[in-house]
Amino acid sequence: MKSLALVVALVASIAAAHAQEVYKIGNGVAAPVPIHQVKPEYTQEALAARIEGVVALDTIVKADGSVGDVTVAKSLDNVLGLDQQAVKAAKAWRFRPGTKDGKPVAVSVTLEMRFTLK
Repeated sequence: MKSLALVVALVASIAAAHAQEVYKIGNGVAAPVPIHQVKPEYTQEALAARIEGVVALDTIVKADGSVGDVTVAKSLDNVLGLDQQAVKAAKAWRFRPGTKDGKPVAVSVTLEMRFTLK
C-alpha cells in the first residue's frame, strides 16, 4: 500500500512540474497575446524629477493568461518608484495564453513599460 501511495505522489509531482514548465517563444510555442494592458503610473516624485524612459520586465505569462513572476531586466528608476510602478502595471495585464501543440502553456516574455511626460 505504501508503494502505491509513493507512486501516486510521484506521478502528481511530475504532473505539477510539467504544468509549471515555462517555455520560450519559438520552436512550436506561440506567443501570448495581450488582451488587457495597463499603463504604469508616475509617482509624484518621479513626475517632479521629469524622468522619462523604459523599464524592461522579464515576465511569465501563465497558462491561464495571467501574469506570474515579474522581474526588472532594465531599470529606469529604482529610487523614485518607477520600476515598482512598471511591475505593478505588468501584473495587471491579461493575455490570451501562449500555446504549444494547441494547448495553453506558461511562456516567458519581455514587456517594456514606457514612461513619457506629456
